[in-house]
Amino acid sequence: MQSLHGQSLTTRSARVLLVSYGSVEGARLWLEQTGCTFPMLLDPQRTIYRAFGLGSSYAKVLKFDFLLQMAECKVAGRKLPDMGGDFLLDQEGKVLLSHPSQHPLDRPAMADLLAAMPGKP
Repeated sequence: MQSLHGQSLTTRSARVLLVSYGSVEGARLWLEQTGCTFPMLLDPQRTIYRAFGLGSSYAKVLKFDFLLQMAECKVAGRKLPDMGGDFLLDQEGKVLLSHPSQHPLDRPAMADLLAAMPGKP
C-alpha cells in the first residue's frame, strides 16, 4: 500500500526508485516491514552513491540518538552508517532537487519535492 506521499508523487507522473547499498536480504526485509511498494535498486559498490557526492561522516552520525546504533555497528564489526540523500531528476537526468542528508534522519519535506517537480499538482 502506498502512502499519501507516494500517491502524490505518482499523481505527478513521478517514478520513485530507492537505491540501497545493503544486501538483498536486508532490502527485502525493509520492503516487507515498511510496506513500501516502490522498486529498489541495490548498489553494493556504491557507484550511484558516490556519483551523487554522498559519503560517510562520523561527526554527522555522532548524535545522542545514534550512539546505540554506533555501538551495535562496532560490536557487529560493521561500518558506521553513511549519509544518504534525496534527489529528484527529470526524464533527461537533469537534477531538479539535491538534498544530501546532514544526519541520518534529514530528509526534504514532501512539499519541497512536489514544488521542485514540473507540472501541476
